[in-house]
Amino acid sequence: MTDAAAPPRNSAAMTLEDAREHGLSEEEWGVVLDRLGRPPNLVELGVFSVMWSEHCSYKSSRRHLRKLPTTGPRVIQGPGENAGVVDIGPGPNGEPQACIFKMESHNHPSFIEPYQGAATGVGGILRDVFTMGARPVALINALRFGAPEHPKTRSLVAGVVAGIGGYGNCVGVPTVGGETNFHAGYNGNILVNAMAVGIADQDKIFYARGAEPGQSIVYVGAKTGRDGIHGATMASAEFSEGEDEKRPTVQVGDPFKEKLLIEACLELMATDAIAAIQDMGAAGLTSSSVEMADKGGIGVELDLDDVPQREENMTAYEMMLSESQERMLMILKPGREAEAKAIFEKWDLDAAVIGQTTDTGRLVLRHQGETVCDIPVAPLADDAPNYDRPWTVPPKPAAVRTEDIPEPEDYRQALLKLMASPDIASKRWIWEQYDRHVMGDTVDSSQSGTDAAIVRIHGTNKALAITSDCTPRYVAADPFEGGKQAVAEAYRNLSAIGATPIAATDNLNFGNPERPEIMGQFVRAIEGMAEACAALDLPIVSGNVSLYNETDGKAIPPTPVIGAVGLIEDVGKIARIGGAQEGDLLILVGETRGHLGQSLYLREILGREDGPPPPVDLERERMARSYALGMHALPSPIAVHDISDGGIAVSLAEMCLAAGVGAELFVNVSEAQSGLVAQAPDTGSLCAWLFGEDQARYLIAAKPEPDTLGLLSAATNRGWEQGYQIIGRFSGDALKIADKVDIPLADIRAAYEGWLPAYMAGKSA
Repeated sequence: MTDAAAPPRNSAAMTLEDAREHGLSEEEWGVVLDRLGRPPNLVELGVFSVMWSEHCSYKSSRRHLRKLPTTGPRVIQGPGENAGVVDIGPGPNGEPQACIFKMESHNHPSFIEPYQGAATGVGGILRDVFTMGARPVALINALRFGAPEHPKTRSLVAGVVAGIGGYGNCVGVPTVGGETNFHAGYNGNILVNAMAVGIADQDKIFYARGAEPGQSIVYVGAKTGRDGIHGATMASAEFSEGEDEKRPTVQVGDPFKEKLLIEACLELMATDAIAAIQDMGAAGLTSSSVEMADKGGIGVELDLDDVPQREENMTAYEMMLSESQERMLMILKPGREAEAKAIFEKWDLDAAVIGQTTDTGRLVLRHQGETVCDIPVAPLADDAPNYDRPWTVPPKPAAVRTEDIPEPEDYRQALLKLMASPDIASKRWIWEQYDRHVMGDTVDSSQSGTDAAIVRIHGTNKALAITSDCTPRYVAADPFEGGKQAVAEAYRNLSAIGATPIAATDNLNFGNPERPEIMGQFVRAIEGMAEACAALDLPIVSGNVSLYNETDGKAIPPTPVIGAVGLIEDVGKIARIGGAQEGDLLILVGETRGHLGQSLYLREILGREDGPPPPVDLERERMARSYALGMHALPSPIAVHDISDGGIAVSLAEMCLAAGVGAELFVNVSEAQSGLVAQAPDTGSLCAWLFGEDQARYLIAAKPEPDTLGLLSAATNRGWEQGYQIIGRFSGDALKIADKVDIPLADIRAAYEGWLPAYMAGKSA
């Protein structure tokens, strides 16, 4: 038991009932009493409740997160700081540079208040990045909404998209990529995951650790209000129907203030005045002060009367738990206070010394002349609960036999229906609301169809490739294989454009971990991710866990999103999805077995969601990438696209639309031309060959030149007969497949581009 300090005055001792209302269990309440040697008061209970919330403590997940590989030759900082840091080599003047990035969720707030929930999610993830000294250069988002026909879905889409665009556009950071899916499993709990990427010089990276006793604690940024109180606690609990009353727990963002904060922080960071710095994110002033104290092995004393406040008569409890936006906490080296204040005043921001670091290891808060909190730091951080939740192995679904799956009555209509389905259809209506080119370094954005966004490293010929991926239906069917696949698809998306995958972040969205079946999904997905990350040399350097994503006991589909970053050494040698030209060969890399379990064909055409997901062979993923990169080495321009949802047919249609040129698929050897060998479908089913979602595959457009044919021959000689297969040729203005399909590109484009605008206009389900 910790030695008890004299209880603070002016606040009554709390009870077990009070603790339960703050989200603490009876067992956790007992630990609080043991650590303090007395009951806490209201302020102290509030501090414990937010620091021990699932959102801040990771109490159900952190023992399993340790299974993920987090180190590698490029990793400078892995999990444990505001964001991950990786080496990206020399900058424009030869100085060593780093890429700093992270992904986080703002799910519950975005469901309650879509605009502000999404907007403040963008603001929060930006602060995680520039807190470490990086200038943000790109944003991406991964969005999951309910079924299109659900009465709330359309308004949620409109609000979230407006919030992302409203904040990102105003703060001046391009939103360059993302993904948007729809499924009834998200009807009661949408997902809004935001990722920010920044670039910093390696000698100007800042951490939450590093403070020493006797240094000033400085509050900078916007004033503190009552918005966001109990936001971390809300994010750690299930929903019930009728959550509108929780709107006061959603923060309100100001992107113009954030822009000023970015510039002021970067200006101060150009000096050597900062000892430690932390964003005031979830749990606000509480988490930022406690985390810096814990990482520095020090204590903190704060005088809350000095906290800049925008509302009158705020209590100590409200100030410590407020999640008002655009705020930072920093610890300065002695004598640098005036310098910092001058910089922030120049940018029209508040800057106030609100306390001092100590050697006591305690969090001491004073308000209106009274000590309102005096508790040890250790129980709030490293000593927080760390549960080994019971979990059960998720049952594996029964296999789906290809011969039992009916072929479509009309292949033409089946392909058009897939292209117009909510998960495949163009999201132009969304991304046209985002500024994708501000700052002038966006080379390509994944919203326009390429597999990953490309952002030039300013002043160089290098670029970062950025993507996010997850296929929730795969994870729901088999969390282990689905976790592997999320990593593998991110790896393929980076590889398709010619980038070297270097590191990843994650956003693990699951239901209630107190239910063994949900915890089983989480554990097995983590284990699948870990296996894939290790095999593909893609360490996880940062991330976020979002649990309790359910309403009235109904959990979302398990959604472990992977955000990944790759390095392009020469931006002039990238391969875009739309690079195909008249007469180019269509080459398939990888093996096609026609796996239809959990495919979009099953769901969208036959109305079924059954079978196992496609297996992920990680060695084949590496091998397929090596073949794809071999094609990148060709002197003539090429296009590359990874094969995922909808199989070969959908991926080819996307390539044709992006290039504005049609294609003809060979389906038997006799259709091959010019003496080239074409691979006939060997799945026993044209439907499975066209729409199967086998992994480790790419489609490539390349010139029918000696260099291309030499690579094909070399692949065969190396013994992987499935390495390259010529399966068609780009030509004309239609997509043709034997006597089954002959669709003008104009019809495919109408289906692909038409669904979302019509839906948002209220003209479709």
